[in-house]
Amino acid sequence: MTPNTATLPHRPTAHAEHALASARRTLAVEAEAITALAARLDDSFTQAAQLLLDCSGRVAVSGIGKSGHIARKIAATLASTGTPAFFVHAAEAVHGDLGMITSDDVVIAISYSGTATELLTIVPLVKRMGARLISITGRPDSELAKLADIHLDASVAKEACPMNLAPTASTTAALALGDALAVACLEARGFGKEDFARSHPGGALGRRLLTHVRDVMRSGPSVPTVPVTASITDALTEISLKGMGMTVVLDDAEHVVGIFTDGDLRRLLERVGDIRGLTVEAGMSRKPYSIGPDALAVEAAALMDENRKNLLLVRDPSGALIGALHMHDLLAAKVL
Repeated sequence: MTPNTATLPHRPTAHAEHALASARRTLAVEAEAITALAARLDDSFTQAAQLLLDCSGRVAVSGIGKSGHIARKIAATLASTGTPAFFVHAAEAVHGDLGMITSDDVVIAISYSGTATELLTIVPLVKRMGARLISITGRPDSELAKLADIHLDASVAKEACPMNLAPTASTTAALALGDALAVACLEARGFGKEDFARSHPGGALGRRLLTHVRDVMRSGPSVPTVPVTASITDALTEISLKGMGMTVVLDDAEHVVGIFTDGDLRRLLERVGDIRGLTVEAGMSRKPYSIGPDALAVEAAALMDENRKNLLLVRDPSGALIGALHMHDLLAAKVL
């Protein structure tokens, strides 16, 4: 019978111990590379950041091979943090994609050796059209470094690869340098949470900062309402029909005078017992919490949490009822 390996006690093997040691060594090498890079930063970094800030066009980030993957990620980070940017594959650039770059752009070219043929082919054309060039290499004396308006030194003492061949520490350093540029520009622009949310509307932060009460509230016939003269039975029918656990109570002019909730019903039963013949006015809460339609949905959630409520009325500046919001609506919209 084959034993259930899921129930066997875990015994570290020699292979597992070797894997852990290898992982820790790799992380240490890459951490050391970034620490050394941070200590080596100088005025070239400041100039590069200023060049990006002054750019009237967009930032084109290019590379090939592993550097191309890093370039793509740096372009994405810049674009999502307030610096318009896009990725250009160096090999595709020599076959037509160079037309994506204009004289108003800044090009960031990434090659650890500084000798990538595809980049060296397009760089003279980029400079001829008037675009500015920032290079990120591990060889300050390389041709790419010398051709650049600004060169950023991303050299590392060694790769994490035991053969010192596979780009590991070097790509990590280049990526960290790109992140540093993006964050420096972000801070200089005063790029805030609201700006970040606008470029990430599909993410959790975007939903939290871009979703307003009007976007998720219930309105029109979906809002349960009864007149102040309605019987308790009529109020319960409306509550059951609309599924919000409450009904708004209106006077003859259709102004809000209160709400009647499931909780109000329980309290009324405890206090009175026999509720037959009573109107909703006998048990309603007279000062319901409300919020405006232009408030953020997260503000509504905070108000509910602060007052231990699971619903709010939505009213315009004049106090007129225009909707209602339940905690379930916020959950459904993934605001919480």
